[in-house]
Amino acid sequence: MSATIWAGSHDAREVLAIVAPGQGAQTPGFLAPWLDDPAFEARIHWLSAVAGIDLAHYGTQADAETIRDTAVAQPLLVAAGMLGALTLFPQPADAFGRVGVAAGHSVGEITAAAGVRVITAEQAMVFARERGRAMAEASAATPSGMTAVLGGDRDDVLAALEKHHLDPAHVNGGGQIVAAGTLDQLEALAAEPPAGARLRPLSVAGAFHTRHMAPAVDILSRHARAISTHDPRTRLLSNRDGRVVHDGREVLARLVGQVANPARWDLCQQTMTDLGVTGLLEVPPAGTLTGLAKRAMPGVETFALKTPDQLDDARAFVETHGQASHLNAHPTWRLVVAPMKGTFTGAGVGVGARLGAGDLVGTVNSLRDSLDVTAAHGGTVIEWLVEDGDPVAPGQPLVRLHPESHQEAVGA
Repeated sequence: MSATIWAGSHDAREVLAIVAPGQGAQTPGFLAPWLDDPAFEARIHWLSAVAGIDLAHYGTQADAETIRDTAVAQPLLVAAGMLGALTLFPQPADAFGRVGVAAGHSVGEITAAAGVRVITAEQAMVFARERGRAMAEASAATPSGMTAVLGGDRDDVLAALEKHHLDPAHVNGGGQIVAAGTLDQLEALAAEPPAGARLRPLSVAGAFHTRHMAPAVDILSRHARAISTHDPRTRLLSNRDGRVVHDGREVLARLVGQVANPARWDLCQQTMTDLGVTGLLEVPPAGTLTGLAKRAMPGVETFALKTPDQLDDARAFVETHGQASHLNAHPTWRLVVAPMKGTFTGAGVGVGARLGAGDLVGTVNSLRDSLDVTAAHGGTVIEWLVEDGDPVAPGQPLVRLHPESHQEAVGA
């Protein structure tokens, strides 16, 4: 069932974001209404065979404690998100000219990577399965967990986490920071919460996105060496820093490192705001990310796709906010794009010049940061699409390259 689910981008008045939730979004029986669709049911059984886990059973009959298990929850969430998007766009090509940006929270980033064709659906399922197993093993080594800290002053919250040796594993925006650490550390925080904050323990089995997950990084790094990738077909945001990542190998490397580093959904939401996103649609099991967007992205219309009886309304939402893509008009492997919003300064490379993989193209400067932009694959410059001093948006094409052949690259 290798299929592209999402693709395309556009800088017009309407910009559609498709987002995929992370662990904790699952609820008992959430897949049941979807399995009434024979096509969905066939696909879930195929992905079950790939993952070696009965996803239909866990998504319809298992209780909350069972699907809280990391090794179950992660492949279940990735499968549900991918198939929800595929049901929304029965012909994957339909998405090419509609979706302006894709992103996923934590394990949902695997869903998003498959959606924009960095990896296949089958690769996503195997990666999610091994990620879940590795993180479950790391969690078993030390009893740990996560607690959402809602409200309170940001600096006070971070100071309280530091006092109790907890990590800010998720910074979600909208006044929500997720603390992660040992159960003893979380109990100490509960006994002395930050002023004005409410604490809500999360239905997860470990301190994800922290140093406690370092063993899982080692395991996933070995698996990643065997995974082939493609460059994204649309803007894909990274949880690490909210930036657009346009090189498939870098996307995969970030998916590996993500398990032991904070998930900065607040920065992903900021990038979506910079892009002018007008509509945000969350794939199943939906609700968490649309809730965050309502608080952190005022004026953006949201749609939580939870059940198949919403599909007609969801497709109408896509028609309203989706636009044809200028990026889709050109092969993405010939483009170097801006990773963030800012002002571009070129490196003095003229048309006709040859760039090697990793050579400097220019720099994007913002109020927050300065970032060098390099040519991921190398090639000959055939057209500059911006000039020095131009403002650029995340994912905006900067230069078009004619790729080197293998023989050119080795001087044959």
